Amino acid sequence: MTVSLSTHVLDTGRGAPAAGVRVELHRGEERVAVATTDEDGRVGALGSELPPGSYRLVFHPPSPFFERVELRLALTEGHYHVPLLVSPYSCASYRGS
Repeated sequence: MTVSLSTHVLDTGRGAPAAGVRVELHRGEERVAVATTDEDGRVGALGSELPPGSYRLVFHPPSPFFERVELRLALTEGHYHVPLLVSPYSCASYRGS
């Protein structure tokens, strides 16, 4: 069983993808991946062939309020796409496809 992960950051305040956002993936205290979103706000392969388990997905978004947004994820088997929607004073996430 393996896990893969991708993400997408959308700046809903501007109505555009958020390019240049640093994204980190941690398992326990170990950082297992780090990437920066592309022009379309995407990181296509933040992690691949990861073991199932608990992870932290950390975003450093373009916001005057949020210095970082951290999501704790329980990843089992398969692919996970976890977008972040962020505006200056709000954010939301969900499991995409």
